[in-house]
Amino acid sequence: METVYQLFNNGGLVMWPLLGLSIFSLAMILERSLFWFRLASGQEKILKKVLTVYQQDPKMADMMLKRHQHLPMARIFLAALSLERSTPEKFRLALESAAQAEIPLLKRFSNSFETITSVSPLLGLLGTVLGLITSLASLSIGDIESSQATGVTGGISEALTSTATGLVIAIFTLFFASTFRGLYLQQIALIQEFSGQLELLHLEKYEQKGDITDAITR
Repeated sequence: METVYQLFNNGGLVMWPLLGLSIFSLAMILERSLFWFRLASGQEKILKKVLTVYQQDPKMADMMLKRHQHLPMARIFLAALSLERSTPEKFRLALESAAQAEIPLLKRFSNSFETITSVSPLLGLLGTVLGLITSLASLSIGDIESSQATGVTGGISEALTSTATGLVIAIFTLFFASTFRGLYLQQIALIQEFSGQLELLHLEKYEQKGDITDAITR
């Protein structure tokens, strides 16, 4: 605790907004980590099983999806499968609309991460300027005493501490933000892949129904 107090004492006033940014960043990182961990826990396996079941029993596939509505892709599939007597065009539009609706959830906090990575170094730079001002204010030209030297040292310490803290927060946040962006891009690719497969299966069923209808009409 004494070390933390000393750190804040050396860093000056800008350490408090930096503390707030670090807490906010950590909270967002924890939320996003849990979110992506839940998606990574067997999502592909579940969706592949749903596609297999859909070929034989669409109603059973619908029930499986409802049991996994915490998955964005399950909600996307449900939005399309809930349409009655849907044409391939309507089915495709339903998939695309549902996928677009999930994007804000997948990209959640991305703007906040960018803000923190931009603001933290600037706050550190502000601390540097304030520290240098403190150092210069402690000096009188041609008259340097031990008490003034202490003021100069304190000002330089404030400048270095705040700058380092701002950079650490920015680097830490940027690392996780880049990781989450990579996971987001992977999820988008996965949505496109499985949506395309489901669309093809639906098209096959639609064509089969059309052939049966034509045969009955004849």
